[in-house]
Amino acid sequence: MTAYLCPMCNQFGNMARSLGKFQTWHQASSMGVSTRGLASKQLPSEAQVVVCGAGIVGNSVAYHLVQNGLTDVLVIDKDTIGSGTSHFSSGTLGLFKPTHTREIIMNSIKLYRQLQAQGFDIGLRECGSLNLAQTHERMIALRRRMAYNAPSGLHCEVVSRAELQKLHPLLFSDDLEGGIWVEEDAVAQPQSICHALATLAQTGGAKYVEHCEMEQILIKDRKVYGMKTNLGTVKCEYFVNSAGMWARDLGLKSNPRVAIPAYPAEHFYAITEPFDVNSNLPCVRDFDSSIYAREFNGGVLVGGFELEAKPAFTDGLGIPKNWKERDTSDWTHFRPLWEKAVHRMPVLGKVPTPHLLSSPDNFTPDGRWVIGEAPEVRNYLVAVGMNGNPLEGGGGIGRAVAEWIIEGEPTQDLLSFSVQRFLDLHNNRQYLQERTKEVVGRHYAIMHPMQCEYNHARKLRCSPLYSVLERYGAVFGTRMAFERPLYFDSSQQHWDKPAQMPPGTFYKPKFFKYMQEEFQACQEGVGIIDMSSFSKILIKSNGPSVLEYLQRLCSNDVNIPVGGIVHTGMQNERGGYENDCILVRQDKYCFFMVSPTSQQTRVFEWMRSHLDSDGSVTLKDLTSMYTVINVVGHKSRQLLSELSNAALNLHSFTYRKVNVGYASNVLVMAFTHTGEPGYCLYIPSEYALHVYDRLMKVGRDYGARNVGMLTQRFMRIEKFIPFWAEDLNSETTPFETGSGYLVKLDKEYFIGKYALTRQKKVGVTKRLVMFSLDEVDPDKDVWAWGGEPIYRNKEFVGTLTSAGYGFTGNKIIGLGFVTKPGLLAQNKKADARTEDEFIITPEWITEPGARYEIDIAGHLTVATPHIYVPTFTAMAIEEKQGKSYRPTVVKSS
Repeated sequence: MTAYLCPMCNQFGNMARSLGKFQTWHQASSMGVSTRGLASKQLPSEAQVVVCGAGIVGNSVAYHLVQNGLTDVLVIDKDTIGSGTSHFSSGTLGLFKPTHTREIIMNSIKLYRQLQAQGFDIGLRECGSLNLAQTHERMIALRRRMAYNAPSGLHCEVVSRAELQKLHPLLFSDDLEGGIWVEEDAVAQPQSICHALATLAQTGGAKYVEHCEMEQILIKDRKVYGMKTNLGTVKCEYFVNSAGMWARDLGLKSNPRVAIPAYPAEHFYAITEPFDVNSNLPCVRDFDSSIYAREFNGGVLVGGFELEAKPAFTDGLGIPKNWKERDTSDWTHFRPLWEKAVHRMPVLGKVPTPHLLSSPDNFTPDGRWVIGEAPEVRNYLVAVGMNGNPLEGGGGIGRAVAEWIIEGEPTQDLLSFSVQRFLDLHNNRQYLQERTKEVVGRHYAIMHPMQCEYNHARKLRCSPLYSVLERYGAVFGTRMAFERPLYFDSSQQHWDKPAQMPPGTFYKPKFFKYMQEEFQACQEGVGIIDMSSFSKILIKSNGPSVLEYLQRLCSNDVNIPVGGIVHTGMQNERGGYENDCILVRQDKYCFFMVSPTSQQTRVFEWMRSHLDSDGSVTLKDLTSMYTVINVVGHKSRQLLSELSNAALNLHSFTYRKVNVGYASNVLVMAFTHTGEPGYCLYIPSEYALHVYDRLMKVGRDYGARNVGMLTQRFMRIEKFIPFWAEDLNSETTPFETGSGYLVKLDKEYFIGKYALTRQKKVGVTKRLVMFSLDEVDPDKDVWAWGGEPIYRNKEFVGTLTSAGYGFTGNKIIGLGFVTKPGLLAQNKKADARTEDEFIITPEWITEPGARYEIDIAGHLTVATPHIYVPTFTAMAIEEKQGKSYRPTVVKSS
């Protein structure tokens, strides 16, 4: 690899500590990667698409647009092409990631291979990587990741200490459990790729204007129509915010403002002088030491994702124009990481002190990219939050955003990266600075499912019951920044410090005994569950238009009597879920909707986008107005009857306003989210403490106990109730999830009707199946937690989308979609010509000769498939509750 020296000092030994004097990692290729002189100095008056930010992501968007025939593209940058956060990074490309992340990174690598094949000198080397484990728990985490990556064709191999040292002779491996070798991982030069993409985009017709600073995004009727810059005004159809660490501030330059929760952290690199390091050595990721290392210009580059990171630019003055000239060599901060690097590669202790610099990059509140159309403004797309490595996601994210613009909707599942997963509160600068301290280190942390909550930036959204639940031993987690009790430590005394979650595990959770107590209360007494975080929206009109509107959006028939409740999906044109909700008809022209917590932003925007322009239907978010308590268990009716001083004889899927204790007008709804008998209480928040107090005090005689969300989750999995964003998303339909009974195809029209009509006629190519893992000992073995591959007769047929413990059967249960192996092997969707061969039926799924296995961290365990709730669960319900009872359940999370 060619050494790229600093032109300002012409030698590594005199390298300045500021980043601005070390930004020449790349050289122009033989095909002219340099973009100097190509950018226009004249701003056009209009363009179909304007991209703000000429880094890797923005240039990738422009490149993919012109490659798809959309050439009326303008890319602007406040400085020059590649001068922002893309100008320096580690240059590592790692595919050993969760599935959706890996797919985007794979698209990036495919793009970079194309660039290299076209003759661009981008320094792409597929040197592979070593992912190290110092502990048994880390090795399980790596084996789990290896298991769900293996079906994609990614070459992963478990290697021993000796094999690690053979692959990388500089490693000290005596204290390691082992590692995973990933052959396809690579390194490349970010700056060269940035300029190559800009060159190709301009060759394809895109225009670039440098030193063009955005002053205002122009909005009309909540839709982009142009922008005002220091060089003039431009009209446009679409706007893409790919402005890196300036993206958040740019989002504030419109009315309405666009919330883009991303904030820069100092991201440190230590670079040694050359000492003849082999350029083909694999990258090293020592997760338990929070460091990574790679060969760099004959030396070694060491970076880290430290447990306590440093938010950048915290003086309240924003990002200065001369940000690259800052002295960022904070050895006090980085030294612990460097010492760990020396331990792992002892040769580093013999080289001169390395050069330390920081290249700040955007990090998001949950460590995932931010992609998609802003909920506040139509045709305003966001592509930011690269979390320390813009090279890794840039190529694939640019493709995804370009295809979204061209097709008018996402062409792949981007739900986990959607900008609509946030609320405006996540955009608070102080919140972001505090969360950034922690989110950086979580990139290398072991993410134990349901046991890895954040510590920073908490207690932001709390129900009125938060303090009293904390005294009862609640251990909280967050969803959409809402504090929700996960479980209750029943050993907690009121005078004790708040209960804390113990260290996580892939085995039986250390707090499992408390969950068993909670389940027992729901079976034999009364379980009290705070579910206030659920999204609540009021939908009304002055005439019949609200019914017409909801009938168009909903696949079920929502023309129910006043006082009735209906469970329905809202589908897209392909029949996939955009929402899974309940609708309560409060008046002739007024409905109250309850949706999953994570849908608060997304579904509100989706529904708003389908409103008629006459304004006859209005939407109002009432999430914070009500405290919601689920009263669960076969004694729940007696308890509520006593509290309301009236017989509570509600038919299934109806509601009534009743007095509970001294509180008036509490909405008591006859359904549950657990599959158990019970009610949902929607309580005006000022009454919440009183109602809860009465439930607990009077409920003592009925065995009342607080119950957390984790117990509720396991109960729902056992009842075969799918979760939003896990089992249900825009790519899954009601017929594929076993909810076809909720679809009324005899309605005149609803969005997705034609797709669902055809699917019902032809059949489905995937089906949600429940699996019981009879061979897994819950007390001794690693549990399935979701994401595990499903094999049928040794062929990969799907993945568990959610999993947990089945209390009734005392076994691990999982839900997952099953598809015929040929379809997955071809990595494609069935079309009209080929779908017949891929149609699956219940008979095929449960064929007596079929052998199903689930890969749990590298161990294949036999699984039994179920199309419906299995016999052992149904019999237990009948035994405890009587054969006449059938709970009414709602799918959401």
